Amino acid sequence: MSTRRAARERALGLAYECELRGMTAPELLAEQPVEPDEYACRIVLGAEEHRDAIDALVRKYSEHWSLERMPVVDRALLRLGTYELAWVPDTPTGAIITEAVELAKQYSTKDSGRFVNGLLARIADDVRPDE
Repeated sequence: MSTRRAARERALGLAYECELRGMTAPELLAEQPVEPDEYACRIVLGAEEHRDAIDALVRKYSEHWSLERMPVVDRALLRLGTYELAWVPDTPTGAIITEAVELAKQYSTKDSGRFVNGLLARIADDVRPDE
């Protein structure tokens, strides 16, 4: 498993826990017994920092699905993936989407992989139009 893959998986767990416990990312990170990987921290904190813009993008491209209706895991993956697509330009689009899809398949519903793939692809077309 690549380092970034492991970091994304850890970031998903952190983002999920933040939402379920109603905590901010800095609060949750401060109480971790072992500090998570630097990249996991970066994307969890970045997704929270840019949450309003990220949620606006997800709402813009999700058809027939309100953000609040999405499974928590899907919502977390979409926020993390959108953050990477829009604010981490050195990471390849394909890697971001592929790993988000794999995590969705592993941790969410049977249709989540396809849902996350389609939505992140539309967001990527918007925020990375030159690729």
